[in-house]
Amino acid sequence: QVQLVESGGGLVQGGDSLRLSCAASGRTFSKYAMGWFRQAPGKEREFVAAITWSGRSTVYADSVKGRFTISRDNANNTVSLQMSSLKAEDTAVYYCAAQRGDRGTYYYAYEYDYWGQGTQVTVSS
Repeated sequence: QVQLVESGGGLVQGGDSLRLSCAASGRTFSKYAMGWFRQAPGKEREFVAAITWSGRSTVYADSVKGRFTISRDNANNTVSLQMSSLKAEDTAVYYCAAQRGDRGTYYYAYEYDYWGQGTQVTVSS
């Protein structure tokens, strides 16, 4: 069982940066692939970024590639999402998710086993 708690959301202006963090409980955090998803009002939850259990590989949605960076610290059971050059269309609730066993596919919400409660990111234009 893994419990996830996101933090770091807020209201920023277009072009600003923001760093989201996700703290995970449990002794086996290092065995989980981790992902970030987001959901804007009236839209489906969409993939943002993911990182393998080792941290050696990352994948990103095309819409955030080059602007967002996912990283993890297995010693401290945290995963982060550094967001820069934020745009109004990045406004959403951001969710941290954990995939038990790192199955090698990361793009769909159903591939993840545990979710945080979400943190709101609002980018004003």
